[in-house]
Amino acid sequence: MQSSAFSPSPSIPLLKPHRNPNRLPRIAFHGITLSSSSSSKPFNLTSSHGSSKPLPLRSSSLCSSPGFNSFVPKDLSLVTREKSDVFRVRATSVHESAGEAPKSSSLVQTLLLGSLFGLWYLFNIYFNIYNKQVLKVYHFPVTVTLVQFTVGSLLVMFMWTFNLYKRPKISGAQLAAILPLALVHTLGNLFTNMSLGKVAVSFTHTIKASEPFFSVVLSAMFLGEIPTPWVVLSLIPIVGGVALASATEASFNWAGFWSAMASNLSNQSRNVLSKKFMVKKEESLDNITLFSIITIMSFILLAPVAIFMEGVKFTPSYMEAAGLNVKQVYTRSLLAALCFHAYQQVSYMILQRVSPVTHSVGNCVKRVVVIISSVIFFQTPVSLVNSLGTGIALAGVFLYSRVKRIKSKPKEA
Repeated sequence: MQSSAFSPSPSIPLLKPHRNPNRLPRIAFHGITLSSSSSSKPFNLTSSHGSSKPLPLRSSSLCSSPGFNSFVPKDLSLVTREKSDVFRVRATSVHESAGEAPKSSSLVQTLLLGSLFGLWYLFNIYFNIYNKQVLKVYHFPVTVTLVQFTVGSLLVMFMWTFNLYKRPKISGAQLAAILPLALVHTLGNLFTNMSLGKVAVSFTHTIKASEPFFSVVLSAMFLGEIPTPWVVLSLIPIVGGVALASATEASFNWAGFWSAMASNLSNQSRNVLSKKFMVKKEESLDNITLFSIITIMSFILLAPVAIFMEGVKFTPSYMEAAGLNVKQVYTRSLLAALCFHAYQQVSYMILQRVSPVTHSVGNCVKRVVVIISSVIFFQTPVSLVNSLGTGIALAGVFLYSRVKRIKSKPKEA
C-alpha cells in the first residue's frame, strides 16, 4: 500500500506554525491522501517546527474509530472553512476483482444445489410413473421391490469396484447396528409398492404426507423427545387433511390405505433407530455409504421372502404365459429401479449441503410435484373436496417443517 507524506504548499498561506500554548499534537494519516480541490497534486503536512522530515506513519485504526473527528485539529478545520478549500479523501485503490472469486464460487454452489433439487424431483416423478405402470399389470409387489434392491446393489458394487465412491470398512458391530435399519427400510419400500399397486399414486403420497405424525409419536415413545405445542398444533391439519382426502378418494381401498400407513410407520422407525443406534462418532458413516450398505442388506433380506411368497415369476416364460409384454415390463422395471436408487442418492447429497429443515421443506415440495404430475399423467379423477384435503395435509407438513426448529431456549446460569 502506498502512503504519501504531506508538505506545506505555498498556495495555502494559512498553514503556518501557530504560537498557541495549547498547541495540538502532530497527526498523520496512513493509507489516505488529502488533496485540494484546486490542485490535483498531493501535498504533505509537516510538524509545526517546519521540519522537512515527513511525519511518522501510524495505524489507520484512528480513522475508523468513533472518536476520529475529535482528533482533527481545530485550526485545520478553520482553514478549510475560511478558504473554502474542499479536501477530498481518496482511499487506496483496491483491485476490482478482489470480490469476484467468492461471488462466483457462491453462484456455482447455488446452481449446483438447484440442479440437485431438480434431479431429486425429476427422478422421483419418473420412479412413481414407471413403478405404477409396472404394478398395474404385474401384481407382485414383493418381486418388484426385490428388483429395485437388486439394481441398487449392482450400482453400489459398481461404484465401489471402480472407486467412484470409497468402499467403507465395516465392522461386525456396525453391521449389527445397521441391520434393524435395513429391516425397516425394506418394509417401508415394500409397503409403498403394495400401496401403489392398489390405489392411485396421488392418494398414496397424500397418505404418506402423515409421516410427521408418526415421527412425533415414535420420537416421544422411544427417544423421550417431547414435542413443543407448535409441533402438536401443526399435526392437526396433517391428520385432518389426510382424513378428508381419504373420505373422498375415488380409488380408495383399505389394503392400499393401510399399506401406505405401514410404510409411514416403517420409514419413521428407521429414522428413530438411526438416532438410537448410530450415535457414536467413531462408528458413524456418511449418509450415502449408509444408504448403500442398507440397500445391499435389504436385497439379502428380501430375496428369500420374495421367492417364498411369490415364487420365481419374473421370467420371460411366465410373463408371456400371463399375456404381458415382456420387453415393456423389463424396461419399465429397470427404469423404475434406476430412478429409485438415483433419487435416494441425490436426496442424501442434498442433505449433506443443506440443513434438515431445508431438506424437509424440499421434501414437502417434492410430494406436491409428484402428486400433481401423477394426476396429470394418469388422468386421475380428483374432486374439489379431495384436492382440498390434500392441500390441507401438505400445508400442515410445510408448517410442521417450519415450527419443528422452534425450541425452548436453555436457561442461562
